[in-house]
Amino acid sequence: MPRRPNRISPEEIRKSLLHLLVNFEDHLSGDDLRDKVLSLVPAFHLLRDLGSSLIPPEQASAARNRILAYFRKYSFIVIHGDELMVVSGIQDWPRRTRELRREYGWAIASGVTIQEMYSEDDIAIEGVDINSLKPEQYILLNEIQDREAALRWKIANDIRKKKTGVRKKILEFLRANVGRMVTGEEIRYVANDKTEWARRVRELRTELGWPIATRNTGRPDVGIGVYILEEDRQSPTHDRSIPDPVRRAVLVRDEYACTQCGWTHEQWNPSDPRHLELHHVKHHIKGGKNTEDNLVTVCAACHDEIHRHE
Repeated sequence: MPRRPNRISPEEIRKSLLHLLVNFEDHLSGDDLRDKVLSLVPAFHLLRDLGSSLIPPEQASAARNRILAYFRKYSFIVIHGDELMVVSGIQDWPRRTRELRREYGWAIASGVTIQEMYSEDDIAIEGVDINSLKPEQYILLNEIQDREAALRWKIANDIRKKKTGVRKKILEFLRANVGRMVTGEEIRYVANDKTEWARRVRELRTELGWPIATRNTGRPDVGIGVYILEEDRQSPTHDRSIPDPVRRAVLVRDEYACTQCGWTHEQWNPSDPRHLELHHVKHHIKGGKNTEDNLVTVCAACHDEIHRHE
């Protein structure tokens, strides 16, 4: 069981620690190794107590709460695991961090997950050099708690155990959460932490036509590091080869609204689960190109209506 930190003032802890370190000079000059080790044990505990005392108990009384308080104070800033070890005052801080993500719904992403998303153009964080991130670094990507996360993690855990390929697992998880926002950490977990997971998501979107959107690929209204399967249907074959940069440019030009009826994602609801697609002015089969001037934004309902009339 982890040692509980003492609840005394940081200044009192500092003085006690200083006293121990000053007196350690006598032990250091001796020949008994165990005497040296045992004399440092109280100093080790005091140092942990000092770190955990930096956040007052009335603000956060337990290690997990101190970790959360630290993340919320420095959201969207790269936090190193060593910082969490200090403020938590326990060695088991990684487990507490996972609990905050999986059981309490806080969007805490690791450096490796963010890098894998970045490699597929699915994330951008202002002021952060993503290429320099390390696995033991973390970022809180959303200041609002997601209270449905625990249920999604349970679904993810069930799918993760299946004897199927990574892409099939990811698609099954997304289809189990149609219209709901899921995080990159959840998808990575479903994929058994395989580094290919972000590439598989892109393949589902750009090669197989599943309408999976991110903040960086056409849904500026969703959070950083979030994916959403907008509808449980695939796009027409001829629309799947539109490059993401072109898709984004057309959506921006058309102000993320259907050019036929004016529908936007702000009007989405479970009883009308449409999403925005791109329509070729000159049909792809007739030589129409995947260029901005040959594409317009339409909602799925209007897109179907256009093709029915044609």
